[in-house]
Amino acid sequence: MRTLEALWAQPASRFAFAVLSVIAFLVVFGGAVAPYDPLRQFSDEVLQGPSGKHLLGTDYVGRDVLSRLIAGTRLSVVGALEAVVIAAVLGVPSGLASAWMGRIGEWVSLRVADTLMILPFTVFAIAVAGTIGNGLQQAMVAVGVLISPMFFRVTRAVALGLRRTQYVEAAELMGATQWWTLRKHIWSKVLPNVAVAAAHATGASLLVVASLSFLGIGVQPPAPTWGGMLSADLGYLAQQSWAPIFPALLMMATVGSLNILADGIRDAGAPRRRRPGLVARLHRKETTDVAA
Repeated sequence: MRTLEALWAQPASRFAFAVLSVIAFLVVFGGAVAPYDPLRQFSDEVLQGPSGKHLLGTDYVGRDVLSRLIAGTRLSVVGALEAVVIAAVLGVPSGLASAWMGRIGEWVSLRVADTLMILPFTVFAIAVAGTIGNGLQQAMVAVGVLISPMFFRVTRAVALGLRRTQYVEAAELMGATQWWTLRKHIWSKVLPNVAVAAAHATGASLLVVASLSFLGIGVQPPAPTWGGMLSADLGYLAQQSWAPIFPALLMMATVGSLNILADGIRDAGAPRRRRPGLVARLHRKETTDVAA
């Protein structure tokens, strides 16, 4: 609760919350607020600019851009969250377990994490899509596997530091099980760091989803995504030079807000510097007067 209060006290974090709340609203209720069916084609209004009927204009086949942006928000965000959930499920438990593994288990887990970290996202996702099928779920499984080392390393670093604290060692000496120690003493300290990693990973996953959609991997046309709309709009820059701005701005606002939120969570969870008490201030004043 204190972390949430400290987070809300930061103006930048409140702005990030506001932007992400709008994105979340579009994800949940976008279908109800979209003015048109995102796949409906107005054949007599192709490549039209913004107007009262189409607030952001129409694309190269006459589909409403605003409706497609709203529908693309849901697919892009859901895909990114799916990748983050897979990464957390793989990375967090293994990171906690590695703190209690022996040397062999520790060495194996670190080498697996290092191997996954050096694999390129796009190439690996293309290989997975070519092997098990080109779809959003297949691509997100690949992305989630490659992001999992981030959660593994963050969780492991915090767990190793906490395991050496005196109260954890005392609990183990008194016969506490590893599960009890993790649940009572370590998980609450690991969770804020996992939240920071999740916010950063969600932003990175959104960019990866957009990149894959730009290349035609994952969500297939005519279903809209931010990356797919960018890819389609680039072919008609001569007619609509402003068209790529809308999905790009939405993507930048979402990823930027996630990064701001991650920094805010990190700062809110940092130890606060307490102001010196009255006795300390009086002692400092007396010392200064004596020295003078």
